[in-house]
Amino acid sequence: MKIAAVTIFCGSKPGNDSTFLNDANQLGKLLARNGVTMVYGGGNKGIMGAIANASLSEGGKVIGIIPKILIEWEAQHTGLTELIVTDSMHSRKLLLYDKCDAAIILPGGMGTMDELFEMLTWNNLGIHEKKAFVLNTNGYYNALNQLLETMDQQGFMYDSWRKRVIFCDTVQAIMDALK
Repeated sequence: MKIAAVTIFCGSKPGNDSTFLNDANQLGKLLARNGVTMVYGGGNKGIMGAIANASLSEGGKVIGIIPKILIEWEAQHTGLTELIVTDSMHSRKLLLYDKCDAAIILPGGMGTMDELFEMLTWNNLGIHEKKAFVLNTNGYYNALNQLLETMDQQGFMYDSWRKRVIFCDTVQAIMDALK
């Protein structure tokens, strides 16, 4: 299957490692250059804003999906190809999953983990079969990889989680894995 659209899960803060923003910029540009539509949470700050701006700078199509509550905080990106406003975080996540062929996870916090694990749970339940590609910038997600491995070793996984979650150490590895 050709990947036409990816949903990006990432932080609304930049993090403490400048490589996080550098990777976001590189990935955003490569997605645009390869004609891959970027779908994301619609924010204008942190890694979210950086990857959206990078894709837009290369003529990419960027769809933001943001709940009303974040519009009230004036956190939305105002220069996107399309901005969809939802009533709730739940309806936002549903659209984020529905509008993509796969997801890419960059460094982030609690919201990023919530989105990733809900997507993986839905995948496990057969609601969809979309893969998640984790950009493990400078080992940021090493502990997550180990946690998933421990869950599997301790008998809490129903099948091979490595079919659903692909860890990549570089932006190029993510792009290669999408093909």
